[in-house]
Amino acid sequence: MESQSKRVEIMPAKRRAMILERLRKDGAATILDLADEIGASASTIRRDLEQLTEGGYLERTHGGALLLPPLQATFEHEASLNAELQHPQKRAIGMLAAQRINPRESVIFDTGSTVLEAVRAAAERQIPLTAVTNSLETASLCAACPSWRVIVPGGTVRTGSQMMVGEPGKEFLATIHADLCLVGAYAVTGRLLTDASLEVASLKRAMIQAARRIILLVDSTKFTAPSFSTFCDISAISEVITDDGISAEHLAQLRSFDVKVTIAST
Repeated sequence: MESQSKRVEIMPAKRRAMILERLRKDGAATILDLADEIGASASTIRRDLEQLTEGGYLERTHGGALLLPPLQATFEHEASLNAELQHPQKRAIGMLAAQRINPRESVIFDTGSTVLEAVRAAAERQIPLTAVTNSLETASLCAACPSWRVIVPGGTVRTGSQMMVGEPGKEFLATIHADLCLVGAYAVTGRLLTDASLEVASLKRAMIQAARRIILLVDSTKFTAPSFSTFCDISAISEVITDDGISAEHLAQLRSFDVKVTIAST
């Protein structure tokens, strides 16, 4: 009974992520095609499409849906849905990132589903380290590791998320000198790393300035038009870890910036 309850709880976000992934690949799909591929009823898929349309993810068509890339610079994915999008790619990126962490290092973990996968992989290594994070979810995961010292800078929890922003977190980050920062981005456009929120971009900027090495963790769908607020230039990044879905054009552009690029195989 417990496993069934858990399955029901996670299915809506998982289903909607599967719909978006299918539309990202094909551009459009009918309700019947989606129902057949995902293994849900047509009425369930129809409700999912209605919610995704209301959320600004896609546009409904007669009998189906059309992917609508968000044009608003301040558009943000729903947290539970974002965690399911590109999940195998994020897991592969996270596993590579975890190998970059040396025992007894101090590591700043940014919020975001890809960085969270790196935390999970690092926890499995059971090496001692000091973890700094502004994510309540990440802090909880880190606290389960007996050899980790966990520091939560503090701040105000953003509505609908487990992320803390603002003071006193930013002020604390200005006083530390960490060995490594694992950071994500909402969009990578040429040399620019951006986020949809001013307050999140500001905190990412503080994290980057507080660390000696910066590794950017982004799946291949993040190479797109810029989001609202720039928080970093690619020149500040020591290494970019992405997945093998990155286009040849974006990969060549990254390498032209003289930044180390590592491709996670999925």
